[in-house]
Amino acid sequence: MKSIRHTRSREAERWLRAEIADQKKRYRKIVAEQDALAPKREKWVAAFLQRIQTKGFNVHADIRRVIAPEEIPAKPRRKFRVIF
Repeated sequence: MKSIRHTRSREAERWLRAEIADQKKRYRKIVAEQDALAPKREKWVAAFLQRIQTKGFNVHADIRRVIAPEEIPAKPRRKFRVIF
């Protein structure tokens, strides 16, 4: 079976290059915003870990489970990654 090779028009190629450049620009802006939140995020994560070790979380209805400190995974050495 022969493969069909599609070619794009010059107009489509220009649009595609412009769109890719625009998306990369938006991506860099999002990454910068997320990186700026890093100090706050550290506080949020610490508060969450404290809360689940003291108050726990609801497993079902009014049944709560407290997480033991040894169940908390070690913080990774890498930079925090935000998926979007």
